[in-house]
Amino acid sequence: MNAVHDGSPTGPGAPSAPTGLTLTKKKHSCVRLAKDGRVLVIDPGGFSEEDAAVGADAILVTHEHADHFDEGRLRAGLEASAATEIWTLRSVAERLSAAFPGRVHTVGHGDAFSVAGFDVQVHGELHAVIHPDIPRITNIGFLVDGSVFHPGDALTVPDRAVDTLMLPVMAPWNKISEVIDYVREVRPRRAIDIHDALLTDLARPLYDAQIGKLGGAGHGRLDPGDSTSL
Repeated sequence: MNAVHDGSPTGPGAPSAPTGLTLTKKKHSCVRLAKDGRVLVIDPGGFSEEDAAVGADAILVTHEHADHFDEGRLRAGLEASAATEIWTLRSVAERLSAAFPGRVHTVGHGDAFSVAGFDVQVHGELHAVIHPDIPRITNIGFLVDGSVFHPGDALTVPDRAVDTLMLPVMAPWNKISEVIDYVREVRPRRAIDIHDALLTDLARPLYDAQIGKLGGAGHGRLDPGDSTSL
């Protein structure tokens, strides 16, 4: 486990972390949030564990790319519990809604909802630019309990303070200067790496040092399966 170091609030009105909320890092961009015995899973995609969505009371999916959305993993989560439901954008919902009527909900930028004891707000509309020749798809980010923000594949800046930013640290659509500037713009209390399956162990110390030194926030990472209290 690599320690997640808290930084001091970096902007006026920076929030305090909520008590009782535990974050577990899964592979790549998948995370599990637990509170009061309830579990929320975000982006159990094809790079995450096969059972990443199993045991979730609710599942959030940011967009349709296979490393964030895997139909088999979502079906496993939905079939494991008849009470489990999904909140996602239209392109993903259309793939699952017929098989699970009433359990797949379509949301978009500006929406807010409560599920399994978590309050969720939706921010963002488009995936980051991969290349000008590749059409952009839709992408939404989720702010959970007014504290933890998972942006999916975008550098969306919510219109409110963020305590813990799930930071897409390495992707075909970003470079480290953009990652650092994103942390500076969001101004969270701390950033925790996600979207890291393609980042080699050789590169990790370089990314850790530069983001930690230049980002202006507490920065750290968790190995898959490790947890931290928020």
